[in-house]
Amino acid sequence: MTRKKTPATAELPEVSVSDDGEVRHLHLGTPWIQGSMRIAEPFAIELEYVQRMMAWLLFVPPESVSKRNALQLGLGAGAITKFCHKLLRMRTTAVELNPQVLGVCRAWFKLPPDGPRLAVVLADAAQHIRRPELAGTVDFLAVDLYDHEAAAPVLDSAEFYADCRALLTDDGCLTVNLFGRASSYDRSLAQMAEAFGEQALWAFKPTREGNTVVLAQRTPSRPKRDELQARAEHIQARWDLPAPKWLRVFKPVAA
Repeated sequence: MTRKKTPATAELPEVSVSDDGEVRHLHLGTPWIQGSMRIAEPFAIELEYVQRMMAWLLFVPPESVSKRNALQLGLGAGAITKFCHKLLRMRTTAVELNPQVLGVCRAWFKLPPDGPRLAVVLADAAQHIRRPELAGTVDFLAVDLYDHEAAAPVLDSAEFYADCRALLTDDGCLTVNLFGRASSYDRSLAQMAEAFGEQALWAFKPTREGNTVVLAQRTPSRPKRDELQARAEHIQARWDLPAPKWLRVFKPVAA
């Protein structure tokens, strides 16, 4: 395994990259993997939990996807941003605090340059999402905000999730990667329920690595099983995501 490092700036962790032959990984000051890319398929989503963050596709008509707007908070290795931009053909924005992460993504993870459909903003996510002009404009919001210790989300309050909800269009969805101790997950889920309402929440079972993806709908809905199944099969056929398998481990939080 090879490792490449970039200098750390004040109060931000050192960013490093490691290769294990077929897959490249992003690290923030520790051996924890903060993002991955299969070198031969740079625009596919490699990690299982990141694939699950695309479960919002189950709730929208497939023909509308390319007309929608995606926003990612926390760039990581850029997997969601690249997938939305290159494969879903969406207008895509990512917000990242650490300029090193952006530089590494452009140098080592095939992140395309900014253009008419792609923008990366170097900013504090909590402040950026409060910009009035963004309210009601985001169809898919992905939140994966962890520091170098990866113990619990950096932004995880009911106020933050309310700000996220305000960004969404009427049928928009938020997906969040929750990783950490059970107590951290329960607290996060309670904060999301306060902002969105429990009826708006869906959750996956944890992955083997301990990541639990939770989805929140701006407007709660309960699609019929056959509709979800049809969309899952379409998602797999068109975008090569294992969506039919999701339905076995993805349920509404409220009974």
